[in-house]
Amino acid sequence: MSKASIRERARFSPGEVILYPGVPAPDEPVYRLVSGLVRIQHVDEEGNALTLRFVRPGEFFGEEALAGLERGHFAEALTESEVEAIPVEALLKSEPRELVANLVAALAQGYERIQRLVTQRLKNRIAAALLELRSTALAQTDAEGRPVIRLTHDDLAAAVGSVRETVTKVVGELAREGYIKSGYGKITLTDVKGLEDLANRPE
Repeated sequence: MSKASIRERARFSPGEVILYPGVPAPDEPVYRLVSGLVRIQHVDEEGNALTLRFVRPGEFFGEEALAGLERGHFAEALTESEVEAIPVEALLKSEPRELVANLVAALAQGYERIQRLVTQRLKNRIAAALLELRSTALAQTDAEGRPVIRLTHDDLAAAVGSVRETVTKVVGELAREGYIKSGYGKITLTDVKGLEDLANRPE
């Protein structure tokens, strides 16, 4: 078996960086998430972070290696995650349709995130982000069957393009209005239907 066809797997702990910004090496693979949750995030010179997308199991990231394009973001494990490294040549040969479908889905997710940033209030964006995260490895269910998301206000701020202080105020507002219950490092969704209504409002 040639080196160009060997697939390797690795595990990453929460907070561990998988990919850094920069130009991919000539033999750098494309990555597929096997389990867990990975965040694709841009960090500016002042340390302000913006989450570009979340990678779920079965999805690819590190696609810059396909064209040797410079990467302007980090890929970071948000939970215990297992990643499969797939050589570009092997991926293009064995799974071209799956790769293209995944890239199209990632592009659509990016378009939606930009649209929300431009057209929606922060309160609506937070509702949308919480609903998105309830179906990821960050979420579990409490004794009453409600989704509980393990998330800091810093992480939520990065997901919605804001800062922690402002997000904390809006989270408090959502809690007072009965949409969520906020605890240390976790948020319980107490009114999913109400959050869905908020997330779907244009502004």
